[in-house]
Amino acid sequence: MLKSLLGVVLALAMAGFGHAASRLETIELTSKLVPSPVKVAVLLPDGYRPGQKLPLLLMLHGGGGDEGFLTQMRPTVEAAWAAGEFPAAVVVTPNVQRSLYMDYKDGSQKWETFLVTEMIPELRRRYGLSAERSATVLTGISMGGLGSLRLGFDHPEVFGGLAALEAGIEPALSFDDVKMRNRFQRNDAFFKSIFGDPVDRDLWNRSNPANMVVANREKILSNKLAIYIEVGDLDMFHLDEGVEFLHRVMWDHGVPHEYRLVRGADHLGRTIPPRLRDALKFLDREVLRPPPPDTGFAPQKAMIERLRRSMGVPDGEPRPPLPATGAPG
Repeated sequence: MLKSLLGVVLALAMAGFGHAASRLETIELTSKLVPSPVKVAVLLPDGYRPGQKLPLLLMLHGGGGDEGFLTQMRPTVEAAWAAGEFPAAVVVTPNVQRSLYMDYKDGSQKWETFLVTEMIPELRRRYGLSAERSATVLTGISMGGLGSLRLGFDHPEVFGGLAALEAGIEPALSFDDVKMRNRFQRNDAFFKSIFGDPVDRDLWNRSNPANMVVANREKILSNKLAIYIEVGDLDMFHLDEGVEFLHRVMWDHGVPHEYRLVRGADHLGRTIPPRLRDALKFLDREVLRPPPPDTGFAPQKAMIERLRRSMGVPDGEPRPPLPATGAPG
């Protein structure tokens, strides 16, 4: 039901956009890691030619979605291209079912491993894409936002940046602390199908983005992973609570990121296309086409630094944390 509702709302929200000379195709990949064949939607920009070494953007679908998500998002991507907000890139949406972009506890499905070790290399080979992490970014909505966080935090050496919209995450560091209001769309049987029966608490903890960003902090920082998270303050699944929690954990642990709480926005509806445009702008300026450093205010900055030192504030003093989140430290 959610899938069909999302499709209707997005179609209405984006009505009026016409397709540019881009080309959308669907390929199938086979693997022993996941149920095959895996359908992968691929959007090729206007003027695409094999071997151009274009960037790769993974656009991850939400729960109940499939590769058709890229068809729904195509007008927004094309509008960003037309406005110069995002460079020519190959945009890809794989159908990962309702897997949470995870390797299952029982080993029957290994989606994270498939995406990183098989699908991305094959896409680079097949379409002649750049293999640089600075040309490899990902975004996603809802479960796809969760997937963006999970893949990016686990593999910052692969991805230059991520933009997670209304990520399907819970405001907790332990499975036993997750309240039903934050997971009512995922029943016990669903969690057991992925995390084992009974649910493997350690696996859930290790796979929870709030814990992952702390465990992988040094790797994330050393690779300078660009991170963008956002959510609507009226999210029907209360995902604003999970995303706000993740923001506070990252703040407390000094992990740079951009965070937006979108006023008046729900999980679906007309706010989705402009929010995705904002996410694409972030990936453009922070990863794909970063501007030169802003040095126009260097004298003022030097003056402020002298003032800080004169007042006894040492260089590099850590910022104070927000009120406690209970995050591990």
